[in-house]
Amino acid sequence: MGKQDIEIARAVKLQPIQAIGELLGLNGNDLEPYGTYKAKIRWDVIERSSARPDGVLVLVTAMTPTPAGEGKSTTTIGLADGLRRLGKRAIAAMREPSLGPVFGVKGGGTGGGHTQVAPMEDNNLHFTGDMHAIGAAHNLLAAMLDNHLAQGNPLNLDTRRITWRRVLDMNDRALRRLVIGLGGPAHGVPRETGFDITVASEIMAILCLARDLQDFKARVERVVVADRGEGPFVTARDLRAAGAMAVLMKDAIKPNLVQTLDGTPALVHGGPFGNIAHGCNSLIATRLALKLGEIVVTEAGFGSDLGGEKFVNIKCRTGGLVPSAAVIVTTTRALATHGEENLAKHVENVRLYGLAPVVALNHFTDDTDAQIGRVMSMCKTLGVPCGVSRGWELGGAGVTDLAGMVLEAIRTGDRAGFRYLYPDDLKLTAKLETIATKIYGADGVTFAPTAAAKLARYESLGYGRLPVCVAKTQNSLSDDPKRPGRPRGFTVTIRDVALSAGAGFVVAYAGDILTMPGLPKVPGAEGIDIDAGGNIVGLF
Repeated sequence: MGKQDIEIARAVKLQPIQAIGELLGLNGNDLEPYGTYKAKIRWDVIERSSARPDGVLVLVTAMTPTPAGEGKSTTTIGLADGLRRLGKRAIAAMREPSLGPVFGVKGGGTGGGHTQVAPMEDNNLHFTGDMHAIGAAHNLLAAMLDNHLAQGNPLNLDTRRITWRRVLDMNDRALRRLVIGLGGPAHGVPRETGFDITVASEIMAILCLARDLQDFKARVERVVVADRGEGPFVTARDLRAAGAMAVLMKDAIKPNLVQTLDGTPALVHGGPFGNIAHGCNSLIATRLALKLGEIVVTEAGFGSDLGGEKFVNIKCRTGGLVPSAAVIVTTTRALATHGEENLAKHVENVRLYGLAPVVALNHFTDDTDAQIGRVMSMCKTLGVPCGVSRGWELGGAGVTDLAGMVLEAIRTGDRAGFRYLYPDDLKLTAKLETIATKIYGADGVTFAPTAAAKLARYESLGYGRLPVCVAKTQNSLSDDPKRPGRPRGFTVTIRDVALSAGAGFVVAYAGDILTMPGLPKVPGAEGIDIDAGGNIVGLF
């Protein structure tokens, strides 16, 4: 049995974080260290760097994955390492892991094998406390809302129309639906509510899309907490909560600097899931990386139909980003499950965005030459370059061939061809139909009556120009997780929608999607432990 990821990571002698900062032109005063190997970057660095020209941005997305994932983070890290080995000042810009998958089934989000961001244990666990700050800010708003009800309810809120729930950074299905406020008047007003996982919080989305702390506060003021049924929504501004929430986020809004096992700088900040949220790291971190580096490699959650689509139509639209190429991660395992047509559709999607695609075959050590040859032949038929990424086994040295292909795609690509999938002024229903038909390959969209009514109301209140964020299964291009491959002859059902006015998008729920996951029958937590010497074991 080979070494576990945590053993590989622990065997590497990391550089002090100040040395990693020096690779980016930063000095010790520019960093706020959290121990020896991780740091926040001070805000004045961001302000000082704003006049610099931007580097090149590369997106890493994927074909439809299997439940264990196809190594998108591993490929992102390996590609940054490979580019640096080719003499480029490369930076990885990634999301922070959530404790839900860490203790659930998927494991951590720091890559794998010899392509990891480090310190692995810290990144996968409490890191610099950003997740906790997001949860605290979110739940402060919930507490102030329930206190408002208990103190006489001067806004005359209907408890049946309160939309703001609470969050927890853990998979805990028992918290999905609750009745709170029981025990009499001294304990609050009884009402139905529930918990979402922290990565699905609108506060997470705002952190990842805000320009700075003042923009964060302005966006939080627009957060909708309740609906009176007619007229304008009740917002965090009405509860006077935004200032205190911004105080809780004053450190969390600064991007985190860590390193890969190869010593490549990595900005790890924000962590929304790509299936139930917009699935991209923070704009703050990505923009800063573009100022400090020559090439920035960033990831978006799950496939081109989920995080990839939201990266283009939400993150790039909000931040004015123009990527130069997109890497589509595949594996022999995913191809065995979903087939060539699935990969072909993801290549097609990337081209719809006007991006030059490069396929990365994330190499497993038991892949045969015949399997690799079939993938290469498949990509040649699709007219797309394909590089084998051996980062898990060899680190950055195993990704230089892929890195060279990406550099060629950047050189020959046309950044002017980058485009959003739909214009701002398209109706919300039409935006959803465009995504479903062009990206998923659906025949059309069916809207549940409740969803249709809400969308019409959002339009009437002036929210029609917002982009849409589809919460959909990652296991299929369709909204049915049991339809692998490239499904045809299907429609997408939008069962409900929600307004994320602070984040700046409308969430559409397709199929039976859960915003609070549950633990599996045998959760990963059962195999995680710490020994008498303080060494963590079983983390992957």
